[in-house]
Amino acid sequence: MDSESYRLFLPMSRKTSVVFGSPHSGNAYPKAFLDRAILDKHTIRSSEDAFVDDLFSSVPLHGAPLIAAQMPRAYIDLNRGPNELDPALIDGLRRPAHNPRIASGLGVVPRVVANGRPIYRGKLSLDEAYDRIANHWRPYHDGLQTLLDQSMGRFGQSILIDCHSMPREALDAVGRQGADRPQVVLGDRFGAAASNDIVEQVEAAFAAAGFRVARNMPFAGAYICQTYGRPSRGQHAIQVEIDRSLYMDEARIALLPDYPLFKARIEQAIREICAIGAADQDQPMAAE
Repeated sequence: MDSESYRLFLPMSRKTSVVFGSPHSGNAYPKAFLDRAILDKHTIRSSEDAFVDDLFSSVPLHGAPLIAAQMPRAYIDLNRGPNELDPALIDGLRRPAHNPRIASGLGVVPRVVANGRPIYRGKLSLDEAYDRIANHWRPYHDGLQTLLDQSMGRFGQSILIDCHSMPREALDAVGRQGADRPQVVLGDRFGAAASNDIVEQVEAAFAAAGFRVARNMPFAGAYICQTYGRPSRGQHAIQVEIDRSLYMDEARIALLPDYPLFKARIEQAIREICAIGAADQDQPMAAE
């Protein structure tokens, strides 16, 4: 199932409370956007979690849905709040209270791509920013909320796995010098977005697939985990960051030759993660 904003991949039947999302893998770059940008398309793609939607494409085979963005992160960032608008980019805004994401140019309508490179010359109108939010941000989050509500209705809980990739350079400052770097970083906002028991099981799933796993450093989870993670209500959200250098050439944005083997390891972790939320499968699905 597709829309202009996202693609939805559904299982034949829902067998688990787990829902997977890929908010930063979209690559449907509008021509008008590319024509206006001062960067070439390859450089703009440096903000994209390229291939993450494909990396998790086996999710429906294990009884869970996958929602994946169509629109690129450089155009609209689905992992930001709709009010995280940047007055340095958007005309007619009052300067908000300090927000480090906005200050760095990474609001809901980004001003820069990776390494702080500006996308535009000049400003955008407030109406244009609101249009992007209404036409692309809102549909994705409405679709995601529907999937999570369905999980709550059938299983009494929801577990959101928010799928991302991270540049290898993001791990430069992590861990002791000479120590092995993590390959997967799980973000639960230091326990605020998911119960420790579920995070431990997700960590064990990636570890069993041969990955070195860390928690919350350098990524603890952003808007999506903050918004959808309510463990006291049985609503859990975990951000998954995968070192993209393990499966792609970061400079060329091209898959490595052994990508199928890497993807098979990810599918092993997916299978184990889906099993975490597979209890009470005989309960009837709540009306949608």
